[in-house]
Amino acid sequence: MPIRITRRQLALAGAGAAAAAAQDANNDRLVGALDGFENKIDPKLFDPVQWTLDRRDSAPLKLTFRARTRKEAVAWQKTLRAKIIQLVGGFPEARGELRSRVLEKREFPGYIREKFVFESRPGAAVLGYLILPGNAGGPLPAAICIPGHGRGVDDIVGIDEHGRDRLTRGPYQYDFALQAAEHGMAAVAIEPMAFGCRRDRKTKAKGPAAYACQPVAGSALLLGETMIGWRVFDVMRTIDWIATRPELDARRVGIIGISGGGTCALFSAALDARIRAALVSGYLNTFRASIMSMSHCIDNYIPGILNWAEMYDVAGLIAPRALFSEGGDRDPIFPVEATRESFMRVKKVYEVFGAGGAAEQEIFSGVHEFHGARGLPFLAGALRA
Repeated sequence: MPIRITRRQLALAGAGAAAAAAQDANNDRLVGALDGFENKIDPKLFDPVQWTLDRRDSAPLKLTFRARTRKEAVAWQKTLRAKIIQLVGGFPEARGELRSRVLEKREFPGYIREKFVFESRPGAAVLGYLILPGNAGGPLPAAICIPGHGRGVDDIVGIDEHGRDRLTRGPYQYDFALQAAEHGMAAVAIEPMAFGCRRDRKTKAKGPAAYACQPVAGSALLLGETMIGWRVFDVMRTIDWIATRPELDARRVGIIGISGGGTCALFSAALDARIRAALVSGYLNTFRASIMSMSHCIDNYIPGILNWAEMYDVAGLIAPRALFSEGGDRDPIFPVEATRESFMRVKKVYEVFGAGGAAEQEIFSGVHEFHGARGLPFLAGALRA
């Protein structure tokens, strides 16, 4: 039997729908419990990001650079380097056998690509690719290449998401390990912990671009250590591996990194003096303008570092060794003004060392991506000298 609806019932239903729609519209405009009370409160008091930035502005930075002479600068570096090593969780005193193995060797037009593995520490292995320029004599200077967040090391050695060799470069990282080889350096590209093949089963199931910085970096913090410390130690062990290869010159080691790889490159060069030159792309900035002001991966954080130093102080530990910083003028996560500001502070450290020409910066027209137009020739030149 059909259900009959009167006009009155229909009208009431319509009124109810209209009221519900109006309520929904009001709800759409609501963003918090304090809406409508703006005249009774100070909204800034409820903004935790602004509160942390205010905390940063009053942070002690006890070991920020203040030296006026080279002697004072050397003493400052020694003290701050020891503190940073402590803050990232320290490094193992004993270094075990590398147990290195070559998995594959292939020849391409203009270069040879070798896939290898070694043990960084007990229970943790590293995958890498050695890119040797074709017809190059040796021993060659070696550039350790660290990718940023993405698919991992394959992104910088010419391998696509299906494991095939790709014919075009980019975007974002533009196979910069291959570019390093084109500039006469041997590129030693390594897989950072939590990227690519160095991920857990659950993360791998999410696809090739998913990275496992969380939970790994979070677990590091629970252990009183940091992902930055773990990745830097992998770089240190890579230098040990380079020393085992007769075609490579362990006295002429450089490092290149973009974004998260730039983090690793900066801290590695700051903490290991065996690195002779560094190209840091899409990272050198300030903690205040970048890491503190927007959401970043947990692998960027070092507990307590602002009690002692800012990012430019860490970069100052590289002086007087060669340093090149680059950043895009439209980089949305490492703002260009802070990139410039940070580099100017680093430059002052170099000037106290009497090495102002050993530090350069390029701000290019672009976003958060590798550029290398001036940086790669700079690095190659520094490693030839």
